[in-house]
Amino acid sequence: MSIDEPQPTDSAGASAPPRAAETPRSLAEALRSRGDDDLAALLHARPDLLNPVPTDLTQLATRAGTRASVVRALERLDRFAQQVAEALAVAPEPATYGQVLALLAGDDGDPAVEPAFRRALATLHEQALVWGPDERLRLVRTARELLAPAPQHPSPTGLGPTVAEATAGMSPTRVQDIVTAAGLPTTHDPVSAVRSLTALFDDRERMSALLDEAPAESVEVLSRLVWGPPYGQVTADPARHLRWLIDRGLLLPTAPGTVVLPREAALHLRAGRAHRVLVPTPPAVGVAREHRPQVVDATAAGQAYTALATVEELLKDWDEGGPAVLRAGGLSVRDLKRTAVALDLPEPLAAFWVELAYAAGLLASDGEADERYAATPAYDEWQELPPAERWAALVTAWLPATRTAGLIGGRDGKDRTLSALGPHLDRSVAPEVRRRVLTLLATLPEGAAPDPDTLLARLRWERPTASRRPADGSEPEDLRSRIARWTLNEAELLGITGRGALATHGRALLGGAAHQGAGDGGATGAGGAAGGPNAVGDAGAVGPGEQAALAARAAGLLAPLLPEPLDHVLLQADLTAVAPGPLDRPLAEALSVIADVESKGGATVYRFTPGSVRRALDAGQSASDLHAFLAAHSRTPVPQPLAYLIDDVARRHGHLRIGAASAYVRCDDEALLDEILADKRSQGLRLRRLAPTVLAAQADPGTLLEGLRGMGFAPAAESPDGDVLITRAHAHRTPPRSAPEPVPEGPPVPDATLLGAAVRAIRAGDLASTAPRKAAPAADGELPRTTAAETLATMQAAVLTGEAVWIGYVNAEGAASQRVIAPVRVEGGFVTAYDHTADEVRTYPLHRVTGVAELADD
Repeated sequence: MSIDEPQPTDSAGASAPPRAAETPRSLAEALRSRGDDDLAALLHARPDLLNPVPTDLTQLATRAGTRASVVRALERLDRFAQQVAEALAVAPEPATYGQVLALLAGDDGDPAVEPAFRRALATLHEQALVWGPDERLRLVRTARELLAPAPQHPSPTGLGPTVAEATAGMSPTRVQDIVTAAGLPTTHDPVSAVRSLTALFDDRERMSALLDEAPAESVEVLSRLVWGPPYGQVTADPARHLRWLIDRGLLLPTAPGTVVLPREAALHLRAGRAHRVLVPTPPAVGVAREHRPQVVDATAAGQAYTALATVEELLKDWDEGGPAVLRAGGLSVRDLKRTAVALDLPEPLAAFWVELAYAAGLLASDGEADERYAATPAYDEWQELPPAERWAALVTAWLPATRTAGLIGGRDGKDRTLSALGPHLDRSVAPEVRRRVLTLLATLPEGAAPDPDTLLARLRWERPTASRRPADGSEPEDLRSRIARWTLNEAELLGITGRGALATHGRALLGGAAHQGAGDGGATGAGGAAGGPNAVGDAGAVGPGEQAALAARAAGLLAPLLPEPLDHVLLQADLTAVAPGPLDRPLAEALSVIADVESKGGATVYRFTPGSVRRALDAGQSASDLHAFLAAHSRTPVPQPLAYLIDDVARRHGHLRIGAASAYVRCDDEALLDEILADKRSQGLRLRRLAPTVLAAQADPGTLLEGLRGMGFAPAAESPDGDVLITRAHAHRTPPRSAPEPVPEGPPVPDATLLGAAVRAIRAGDLASTAPRKAAPAADGELPRTTAAETLATMQAAVLTGEAVWIGYVNAEGAASQRVIAPVRVEGGFVTAYDHTADEVRTYPLHRVTGVAELADD
């Protein structure tokens, strides 16, 4: 609501007010006066306005003022730009530049506020949230409704209604009583009385003199209401100090038992400031620790190699078919715990690696009737890549992924548990937060690790949690802050950072975003600053092709830092082998068959056992093969205990043969079969002698095989032809699967080509809708109507004169539109013309033209 207020001097030195003819009367007129670059900037900042492309500038202005679009635009502003919008919502309408600046800087003024205010105001203008010249600034109506004070939703500034708003509906007698009690002369009507009371509250000297007469208890009441909320409760018979305030209009009744501190009085008590805490500049990101860049890079490279090993170990554990898929989708809690134990990691970390492998397309569900998770064919291709390229594939999948592993174990809005690989884990804001966190890390000196609290404070400034914040500026731990904390941990796990600082290859991964943020150390203001809303949403928002190129460059920097795979181990007399570093893939795979991993770390320890040796023999190896393998890959001589272990297991391996009878055991050594029959542990197998060298069993061959192995024997399975069966693990793979697509946050940011085409289409449509016409045959908003003969004659005349005409057209789907065309040819029931609206030559059937009108000469 507009109110009359004294106009503060414009300290900005703005130019003189434009002539009335140049002042826009609506947002549509303000947009019409913009250049193409400014319109493209608006559509880039608010891409939701492009779906579908508006037909003209009037429709663009209407769409820019809808509630959903305005809410989205306000939420994507930085904190100071929001505070400027909030100040405009409590300023007179229209407001001057100086009035709004005074609400921000206060009576004393603040030199740091004005430059930031100018940038923030430019941002609000660019995004069509504010329009008009500096002498007549107007906040878009929907934004004003969202931010202006109301009993249902207090203003973020903590201010209440104006005197005029609070006294609306009050009896004229009561208004005159308030004016008299305040020491003002009575007036002839309530309007002038309200104006007189407003002028008193706006006058600093007279208002101070009035408050000097107030009882101390009354001043205490005002101090409790001044920063909001401005509403208070009173009884039917208020105390004397409350009565003093009510009589003089310093507290105005809004409902029975409720009073409010009027806005003008609150601003006097606040020294003219709309906000208690003003944050015109972004907080700087502090440095917690500093390390040598070489140490950071080496630490990050070591962690990158660990990341690759962890993903390989996970998928190797699921190689023959992983856990079952829950009916509702995802991994059960029990299976996640088992996976965490297998990886020797806490469950949250195991969940992260599972989700990362899924996001990279390395694992998926197999789609069988008994659905299970398994590696995809892409995993086999990934394994063949060099280590640095495998790392690049993981981080390229992590950066744009919207699935958020940190949510696993929590509950959604319907109180359902969020499971790993399950639905409802997508958070569209995650990619933007990840990239912004890394970009802020790139602003710090090389080797510097950030202070997490200052980093989160910076992120909250760039994108506040909500447009309605507490007046004291406090904010809870929101989703963006949680994602930022998870990003710091995940970047360390992936080797993008080392000891908390961004590594050299991590900077390369960001490309231009790192350089864009390099000057963004906290000295910039709102709006056009590098840390402003546009930079937050767009800095580093690169396409898949460009990101792949950046990842390849990062991989090239990482490759020399990764440890070289070894082709040897150190055999020890305690039946162990020590791998002093990462092993070549063939050596690691072969060694994992013949020995069990006992411990991991900088060096991996493998232990040889009778069971592991038997596993190698079952896979088709012979004792001589194992001796030769160990001798070829050991830098130390093969210990005698290990040689004895291999020979002993090999001597007993296959002495017993098991086949299907249901199952049988055959052996040339009758004494060994006697020993088996005499052993009480064989009773569950229900064995009986068929011949001196053959035993029959009621159990199946697999059960019999495991049972005899459990008794300490080393039987071998055989085929129906009597040949030894070689048992190897069969890798289970899903059919080809695509990696999950990220869920975008709203419409995608348009590229330059789309923006240019959209601006041309809007301009052409606006030309068609605003072009002056001669004797328009229909009311505004309706299509022109002429007879078929008149339409044909006008078209033919336009062909001869080369003039443009205005037509109404209905297409085959029944959609009506207005167009400005320049006819070129009329024949066969069709008109061929240059369509100014579509900016191309088109042909239209004459029977679909509803009417035609000439354009005015000007």
